[in-house]
Amino acid sequence: MRLVGLRAFRGVILVVLFSLLPFQEATAHDPGLSSLTLRARPNGLEATLTLAVRDAAQLATVDDDGPGVVTQVEFARSRLQLEAAVARQLLITADGRVLKVQSIRSDFDEKNNVEVHLDFGPITFSSLEIQSNLIASLPRGHRQYFQIQDSGGATVSEGLLSAAAHRATAKFAPANAGVTAREVVSSFMNFLSLGVKHILTGYDHLLFLFGLLVVVRGFLSALGVITSFTIAHSITLAAATFNLAHIPSRIVEPLIAASIVYVGIENLLRSDVPKARQLVTFGFGLIHGFGFASVLREMGIGAGTAGIALPLLSFNVGVELGQILVAAMALPIIWKLRAKPVFIARWGPVCSAAVVLLGSFWFAERVWLH
Repeated sequence: MRLVGLRAFRGVILVVLFSLLPFQEATAHDPGLSSLTLRARPNGLEATLTLAVRDAAQLATVDDDGPGVVTQVEFARSRLQLEAAVARQLLITADGRVLKVQSIRSDFDEKNNVEVHLDFGPITFSSLEIQSNLIASLPRGHRQYFQIQDSGGATVSEGLLSAAAHRATAKFAPANAGVTAREVVSSFMNFLSLGVKHILTGYDHLLFLFGLLVVVRGFLSALGVITSFTIAHSITLAAATFNLAHIPSRIVEPLIAASIVYVGIENLLRSDVPKARQLVTFGFGLIHGFGFASVLREMGIGAGTAGIALPLLSFNVGVELGQILVAAMALPIIWKLRAKPVFIARWGPVCSAAVVLLGSFWFAERVWLH
């Protein structure tokens, strides 16, 4: 019986602690050539600048010791300097208005490529102009291949920029109703998928949910807990996305870890489901909602008032679908195990102790190592 209980316990943990491993592929670029891709999307505009690390060294100090080999540590130290240089010298104008960068991030791979990703937030436009002042800071003769795409992925304009010709323009044809409908569906599905992926790879959110469900005894009890969590994080997700409330991630992330520790300790101290469990779930769900909102902020959603409702709705639906998927897989196993006295007496507390330990580790990491 102990062996069966142990195997089942391992099954629960595997259900909760699985991950999706992303795979990325980069293409090497000649040091005398960089590329710039602008992509329109239904709710905004994004740009990707790709250049060789030796060219990036002209914009920021990415090679401290000078052997010609840049390490990840060196790149991390120069990341902000590089991103500031790109944001300052790459000017994008939409319908005569210079756009402000809402978010920016950069990556460095083993093939000595640097990618800088810029998001200009939710905007609408009929024409774009590129002014790449970066080229003047790069080696003489440098060329920059540019491509401007519409929201369907079709190329609107492309060509080569140089120090002598560092501007380019593109006009977008008016979208018909059919294209708009396809874009809305595509955008909804993209953010829905993002929500599902975020909850399935959000180990802290999953562990919190697992800590809540491991002590429930029936469907109504589980439904009450999940509903409280859903309502709470939906409220703060919407408030944060619409810029009605904001808590810095340096505060939110440790609080999320603390919520995991609290639930685990409460499970250990109480042999049954705490009477205030739904209220506690609602309170901590408000904090988790701010964590969910950080995903949309990183994509520029919430920087303005346009194009927010659809991403917010579809992302939240995706999060709920992910939660339902996890609960549907874990709850039958938990209920079956709770029918065995040995699980309630021994393995239930072991699960809660594991929740406390992992939550404590994340809390310490987020407070002292970040």
